[in-house]
Amino acid sequence: MSQPILLTDEQMRRFISHGYLILDTDFPAEFHETMSQKIRKVMQAEGNPGNNILPRVPEVQEVFKHPVIRGALTSVLGPDYIMHPHRHCHFTEPGRRVQSWHKDSYWGYAKVRNHHQWWAMIFYYDHAVDEAMGPSAIMPGTQYYNNRPGDETEQDVHMLGGPGRFALIHYDLWHRGTANNSTTTRSMLKFQFVRMSRPTAPTWDHAGAAWAPMNGDGPPNRHETVWQHQWNWLSARHDAGKGAHVNGQLGGLIDGLSADQKQTRLAAADEIGLLGSDAADAVAALAARLGDDYEPVAVNAAYALANMGNPGVAALTSALQNGDKDSARNAGYGLAAADVSAVPSLVELLGHGSELARGYAAFALGEIGLGGAAMADEAVTGLARLANDESEWVRRNAAEALGTLDASGGGVVDALSQTLADADDQVRFTGALSLARLGSAAAGAVPALQGALKDENRYVRANAVDALNHIGTPEAQQVLIDYLLGSRWCPTTTPESTF
Repeated sequence: MSQPILLTDEQMRRFISHGYLILDTDFPAEFHETMSQKIRKVMQAEGNPGNNILPRVPEVQEVFKHPVIRGALTSVLGPDYIMHPHRHCHFTEPGRRVQSWHKDSYWGYAKVRNHHQWWAMIFYYDHAVDEAMGPSAIMPGTQYYNNRPGDETEQDVHMLGGPGRFALIHYDLWHRGTANNSTTTRSMLKFQFVRMSRPTAPTWDHAGAAWAPMNGDGPPNRHETVWQHQWNWLSARHDAGKGAHVNGQLGGLIDGLSADQKQTRLAAADEIGLLGSDAADAVAALAARLGDDYEPVAVNAAYALANMGNPGVAALTSALQNGDKDSARNAGYGLAAADVSAVPSLVELLGHGSELARGYAAFALGEIGLGGAAMADEAVTGLARLANDESEWVRRNAAEALGTLDASGGGVVDALSQTLADADDQVRFTGALSLARLGSAAAGAVPALQGALKDENRYVRANAVDALNHIGTPEAQQVLIDYLLGSRWCPTTTPESTF
């Protein structure tokens, strides 16, 4: 198999800021013609196979082995990424109206969406798509927003091109399908991918440089503090480059935070964030913007506070306890962008009476990780306890965090094994994914995972398969092989050819 073709620094900068890249594979024309014909035949004769499109049309498997696709996914998710079991072929017939702008759900469920690059999607064209055929549309730079901006900063970028063109997309980018005004049915393969471990070094073709500002090359709303943090997280850099690009007086920037013009507030929060702890006098003014009615301002304020050390963490934890739902969510993202010095404060919040405080504290701990953190053992114990919280939303966040902490002691495996029997589907499939992330350290969960292979929810079963595969012990492999032998797929067995 060819070596993956990794993204360059410039491509990574664009992906981090815009939320997508448009790339091309180089399969021969005959490959796409064969695959496209098979897809159309299956769709017309059998209906949409849904998640089974991968085994039903074997050529699709070859698509995701291509070095450009593997390199793109390795660059943003690390070399141990996995393909998520949700796969779909969008088959858009003539006359289909334009979709509403949306973010994909998590298979009908809700979760705290990750700003950090834990998830990605690929939109792949198996045939040429022009404007009339209803191409996929992307809204650049919106992957860090819970809501659409709803203003002049919204851009509508249409994905056009020949067979083999694909978009690599941050999972939470706003997107839609446009109207098919042609006489041709358009097909598009949408596949999802998951990061399995936090970054320890850059996994793209990195030249070693710190984040370079976009300088007008970014999307309409400027988020240099946010983008720099994502670059540093993916690079496993710490406190790199803060304060390197800001001129002007802090007092004027603080005044800008209360300006009537949203773009003035946005720019002020961003520039203060780049000053880091030198701008601690701005903490109170930034905290007041966590509930800004223009979400991009609130996002910049949250990340600016994350750069300010203990005073910023104190303001963010206060918002978790006392703020409204939007302020608490933004504070949660700010705390997720803080360093390990925030861990003790977050551990205290795991026992808070507020569901929002407990849930976002769990989320933030999972995003920060515990490398070198004070109270690391207490964090693990507290999160394991929250796996039995009365709130299913809190339990979901705890189940995810237990898999991203880089910790497997302190009852982590036992707590995650128990999530597989939770009444809530999302807790169960999140717990199974977290066990997969633990790998061989989760060997004690094999009996619970064997039971999860009979779960009524398809994603619990699928994540249990991935967990057994990543655990890799002889016991896990035997359970996995027995299950797969009984559920194997034959791509040539159809209603017209049953044996």
